[in-house]
Amino acid sequence: MRDSVRWRKQSRIVLMIAKVLNMNEEDALKLFYNSKTYHFFADARYGLQAMSDQYIVDEIVEEYRQNN
Repeated sequence: MRDSVRWRKQSRIVLMIAKVLNMNEEDALKLFYNSKTYHFFADARYGLQAMSDQYIVDEIVEEYRQNN
């Protein structure tokens, strides 16, 4: 995936996380980058980059809720 496409996808995901969890964008960005899901997303071998934004958000939110 091209970097510019991946960055836009990441931006959409962070904004969606902020909305779902009712948090500011900075906290959502920290949550995104510190999640296990992000590490799979960052590694193209796992194919998570091809999944929908909503699917990735759901995974991160579930991960967050399990840890809190």
